[in-house]
Amino acid sequence: MPAMNMTAPTSRHDADVLIIGAGPAGLALACALADAGMSVLLLEQAAHASLAEPADDGREIAMTHRARRVMEALGLWQRLPQADIAPLREARVIDGGGPSMLRFEPEAGGDAPLGWLVPNHRIRRAALRAASSRPAVRLLCEARVSALSVVTDRASVRLDDGREFSAPLLVAADSRLSQSRRLAGIGAAMHDFGRSVVVGPIAHERDHQGIAWECFRYGNTLALLPMSGRHCSAVVTVPGNQATEWLALSDNEFAARIAQQAEGRLGAVQAAGPRQHYPLVGVYAHRFAAPRFALIGDAAVGMHPVTAHGWNFGLYGVEVLARELRTAHAAGRDLGALPALQAYEREHRRTTLPVYLGTNALVSLFSDERALPKRTRQLLLTVAERVPPFSALIKSAIRRQLTGASHAAPLAGGRA
Repeated sequence: MPAMNMTAPTSRHDADVLIIGAGPAGLALACALADAGMSVLLLEQAAHASLAEPADDGREIAMTHRARRVMEALGLWQRLPQADIAPLREARVIDGGGPSMLRFEPEAGGDAPLGWLVPNHRIRRAALRAASSRPAVRLLCEARVSALSVVTDRASVRLDDGREFSAPLLVAADSRLSQSRRLAGIGAAMHDFGRSVVVGPIAHERDHQGIAWECFRYGNTLALLPMSGRHCSAVVTVPGNQATEWLALSDNEFAARIAQQAEGRLGAVQAAGPRQHYPLVGVYAHRFAAPRFALIGDAAVGMHPVTAHGWNFGLYGVEVLARELRTAHAAGRDLGALPALQAYEREHRRTTLPVYLGTNALVSLFSDERALPKRTRQLLLTVAERVPPFSALIKSAIRRQLTGASHAAPLAGGRA
């Protein structure tokens, strides 16, 4: 596989920034940079038709307040169908069949929800339409990158059809298994949980009241994520070798299992659509930046979905990187120079690393069915729910993560 090479410099640039990957993170960054006066070329290996009308992949994305502000500033939020946005008013965590229940609610007296749930395919479509509305953004589809090179004044890529493109800065946004990250010689810590998620929409008799449930059952984990109307997304996490069994269930069998594990909270349950299946692998890049190269989105941090921070962290990274590049561009400085990229890396690492490590530890504890871990997590839930001041401290810290409370500088400009 070709690695990053050193080649002779040229003065020609095809854009101010090249972005590899036109998923939501790459498209959002393109919007932010265009709004700051920079030209962007997006390189995407998929066909345009699959981007323009993405298939429903079954994933509901939990959005924090900070993430929503970023999307609003970039004009993405306004392009979402309002009927598909479901407010998250409360989150509850239970373990096994124990009596303890940990609740997370908005601050006392506040009317705002903890966050919002939005279908992933709606986010993808909104991001493409927002980027396509900016003349400074160009999108080249069916473009597979086969090599990268960096010299003193530019970064360049070569496609597998021989075409080459260059810019002062190259950004990889091509998934947690990023080929661009590998071509740039940047490694990543990968945590294979040995588990998979099976996701399927359900319709139910009772109102979910905007409550998300995380049920750490023995044998599997069940998350119930509120959608519009009397619908939820049922997210079942199982050992990897059991996913096939869950996928093979009839709709009635699947609904019956969900209803049984939900313990009647939603009343009668029916399957409301096809199920999807995803292996669980967490990824944390060793570096987020190098000379003329940066990582964003899942290429930088790929989260386990239990804390719902994957897309939120992608947007936080877009916000910080765009802010640093906007400042450099306004001052006439080199966009690919390390000072701005390292400032992005430092801040994004401070934001993401504690949550990444904490999430992995949490998942390991709550998926371990030995006697001591079971007793430990039941004790933790009891203390977190019933013992002040620990309860207030724990809930406050987790609530800040759920809502995305931050003092990060907002994006300038923005479009509707």
